[in-house]
Amino acid sequence: MRKAYLALDSVFGVRFHIQMTSIQTKSIVALLALAALMLPAPALAQTPVPIPAEADNPVADPAAIVISGQARFTVLTPQLIRMEWSADSQFEDHASLVFINRRLAVPKFTQQNKHGWLVIDTGKLTLRYKQKSGTFTAQNLSVEFSLNGKTISWNSGVQDAGNLGGTTRTLDGANGSVPLESGLLSRDGWVMIDDTLRPLFDSSEWPWAMPRPTAPHQDWYFFAYGHDYRGELRDYTRVAGRIPLPPRFVFGAWWSRYWAYTDEEFQQLVEQFHSHEVPLDVLVVDMDWHPTFGIRWWENTKDPSGHTLGWTGYSWNPLYFPDPTGFIGWVHQQGLELTLNIHPASGVQPFETAYPEMARAMGIDPATKQYVPFDIANKKFAANYMNILYHPLEKQGVDFFWLDWQQEHTTSMENLSPTWWLNYVHFTDMEREGKRPLLFHRWGGLGNHRHEIGFSGDAYSTWPMLAFEPYFTATAANVGYGYWSHDIGGHLPCPVDAELYTRWVQWGAFSPVLRTHTTKNPQSERRIWAFPHDYASAMRKAFLERYAFVPYVYTAAREAYDSGVSLLHPLYYDSPESDEAYSHDGGYAFGNDLIVAPVVTQQDPNIRLATRSLWLPKGEWIELPTGARFQGPVQITRSFALDEIPVYARAGAIVPMAPEMSSTNAKPLDPLILEIVPGKQGDGSLYEDAGNSLGYKKNEFTWTHFRQQTLPDGSLEIKILPPEGSFPGMLTERGYELRLYGAWPPESATVNGQPIPYASGWDGAAAASGANASASSANWRYDGETTTTIIALPKSSVTQELDIHVTLPKLTAEQQNLLLGVPGKIARLHGAMHILESTWDRGWAPDILIDAAQSGHRVTQQPQTALAEYQKLSQQWPDILKSISSMDVDHKFTDAALAHLASATQ
Repeated sequence: MRKAYLALDSVFGVRFHIQMTSIQTKSIVALLALAALMLPAPALAQTPVPIPAEADNPVADPAAIVISGQARFTVLTPQLIRMEWSADSQFEDHASLVFINRRLAVPKFTQQNKHGWLVIDTGKLTLRYKQKSGTFTAQNLSVEFSLNGKTISWNSGVQDAGNLGGTTRTLDGANGSVPLESGLLSRDGWVMIDDTLRPLFDSSEWPWAMPRPTAPHQDWYFFAYGHDYRGELRDYTRVAGRIPLPPRFVFGAWWSRYWAYTDEEFQQLVEQFHSHEVPLDVLVVDMDWHPTFGIRWWENTKDPSGHTLGWTGYSWNPLYFPDPTGFIGWVHQQGLELTLNIHPASGVQPFETAYPEMARAMGIDPATKQYVPFDIANKKFAANYMNILYHPLEKQGVDFFWLDWQQEHTTSMENLSPTWWLNYVHFTDMEREGKRPLLFHRWGGLGNHRHEIGFSGDAYSTWPMLAFEPYFTATAANVGYGYWSHDIGGHLPCPVDAELYTRWVQWGAFSPVLRTHTTKNPQSERRIWAFPHDYASAMRKAFLERYAFVPYVYTAAREAYDSGVSLLHPLYYDSPESDEAYSHDGGYAFGNDLIVAPVVTQQDPNIRLATRSLWLPKGEWIELPTGARFQGPVQITRSFALDEIPVYARAGAIVPMAPEMSSTNAKPLDPLILEIVPGKQGDGSLYEDAGNSLGYKKNEFTWTHFRQQTLPDGSLEIKILPPEGSFPGMLTERGYELRLYGAWPPESATVNGQPIPYASGWDGAAAASGANASASSANWRYDGETTTTIIALPKSSVTQELDIHVTLPKLTAEQQNLLLGVPGKIARLHGAMHILESTWDRGWAPDILIDAAQSGHRVTQQPQTALAEYQKLSQQWPDILKSISSMDVDHKFTDAALAHLASATQ
């Protein structure tokens, strides 16, 4: 965004800078902003409170400012106050690296002078400052507010013992948990951010970092939001900038491996993705795209800059890529995006193709062969760095860059982190070009939530590392850094076993970014189809689940932009008074309707199941892999098979999903699949835009809302409302596939009053995968293994509201309960079958077990038999166990099969 500032002197002698923007600026609607501030924090199932439409302006409204001698206080919100002290009484109104917008609607507050003390009261907090007392200390400055009926007092020096953590720069070298920086949220109810030393932005067209004035000063921001964590993050992103919306393709799968691939080998790799029907969106080309001079980091040969020779490069390696433009064109023809790895520490060496031009631009005679030092804090260098080195690669078709900075921690400007500033330079350069910005780099510190996504670095390939990553990722939401991308499978030091990699892939499927990676080791396999069948099948299932959930994930990403609450976030956002919500058990909220607790421990080899403990908050939750229901708050311990991921859906939720496709943009989102979770009532929403433009900031998007409720007669009513808004390329017609999970086969169904017929036969299995939604007329089918009614609706105008009415059979409470957990029981029956089939030639799965395992399949063919089949399944269960116990085979097999079945009735 291009910005300019107009400097003015106020009547108070305070420096002001009015920020303009060349991009459309919206007026601040004071009434709307005040109303938003008064709203309570939303629950997990509610739509987040949107951030008011405010243009970034670092100059606060004079009505929000109170000056007392050398101190200035700015009331930004009723719970957020900026506190400044300046030895020369000159206060700073430039944006800092973190705080870029102070022009908020002025909240109501009072100010009084009482016995030499300034008292500011916002109704939410009371600040006291002893006038003419100098720099802020514990003796002259205090803030009081109420938390759960208790008065909390703060002054300088009080330890924030309840801080809930934020994130850290990198997980390089980590082998489990690592310390995290402080975050913005605290169980103590307050957080103080010291902004004193951070550089400022100047007033140039491309705002640039500049040092703070040399006069002694203090610049603090005090947040007193109690346990309103959502409200605090919302207001933080109002003053520190929103969490940008990544391009939609980011949420597809990425292939990455540190390996010297030729262009031909990349072609073969992508063909393998296609032949194994594994979706893919992003192709990551690691450092061997440029000359590396046979780099062996253990030899550590140095270049003239003092860094490892071959680590930095900006020129294509003709040995591996003889036709870079042709290769990039082929990548895009495959529907893929391309990113290149960059280590910029060595500057520009004489062997680079762009060296002569870069040298001349920096005042160096190319004939001298003197390298161009890397100095990202130097604006002249940075502008030439982007224009000469990166823009030509972008014109060739490179979509974005992986900034793999691992070197120094300082720049030529004091207190300016090279990680933070590299993120800023690359991100805003793309924005200035009119693109939706995207980079891939480590965390630089507060404020870097505006420049995502994050690369977490080279962690170890171990179970403890896998166990830490979900907690680490969710906690990063406490500083708005919502899009960490981890090396799926870990990085160091060598191969992972099949089970660990499978569980890592499953975590990746429900993490911000599903990106495989590993170190340069021939034995470090990351192609999922190269593993034994059971593991490969489970991993492919996880890939497909990820792609199915992309509409839901992208909707949650938009909600993060609107609310400041990241896609992954801790459970205490919505259960702040529950101690269990703060335990580090790895469970996290995934958007507003799902809770996920990936399996991060090895399975018991005797029963081939892994155990997972987690806490579920208040409300009813449905375990999607098994259909089991839980009433929260509750602590549970569950067992999961290799191909199962512990995902829990809020009762009544309507989750938008995609049909199977090879990439996120392979075809339009048609049919749109709606996963309808059982519950008395509920809703859901779908956000859509062009996917990779800045239009999402200019009202070029749509929201489509869905509702469901159970009527007094027990029937189900579902509404699909017309989309609100528009964007270039939006669908004008769309088909739908409604999946009523955990429901009995209906007696009848209608759409806008028209009957929906039942479609019989073997095609029922195809309907469950979305294949039937292209039918020319509406129909419904039933999947007896997952207890799901599938209603296919043909294409119709998106402007038409669709009202679906489903009449369900009237059953007793006892009969209704027969459906609970059926998907899990049938899955475990199949698992027990496979265990016992391995006892041949001494034994085989008993007929009664096979009969029970087939029950869901029979219901798929004849839904009218559902009640009888599930009654029989329930009645058979004791006899199945008895039959297995009486088998004359090695007890390790029968014990495993029995344990498998026992887990289905937990």
